[in-house]
Amino acid sequence: MTRKRTALVVLSVLATALVTAPSAFALTHGGQGIWGPASDKTITYAMFIIIGMFPVIIIVFSLIQGWLDHRKHARVDAAKRRAQSAEWKGGW
Repeated sequence: MTRKRTALVVLSVLATALVTAPSAFALTHGGQGIWGPASDKTITYAMFIIIGMFPVIIIVFSLIQGWLDHRKHARVDAAKRRAQSAEWKGGW
C-alpha cells in the first residue's frame, strides 16, 4: 500500500474510534463515566493527582537521562584511555 492509502486507513480508523467511543460510554454507564457520578470533590482530587504527576514524571525522566549520560561519558572516557594506552598502540 502506498503512504497515502496507509495514512487514509489510519485516519479513518482513528476517526471511527473517536466518534464511537463517547457514545459507548454514555450507553453503558448511564452517562456517568467510568468512575461514577462526578462531584466537585472527585474532580478536584483527580486534578490534584494529575498536577502532582507531572513533576514526578519530569524528575524520574531527568534521573534516567542523567544516569544514561553518566554511562555514556564513562564509556567515552574509557575509549579515550584505551586509545592513549601503549598496550593498544602498534601492531603485532
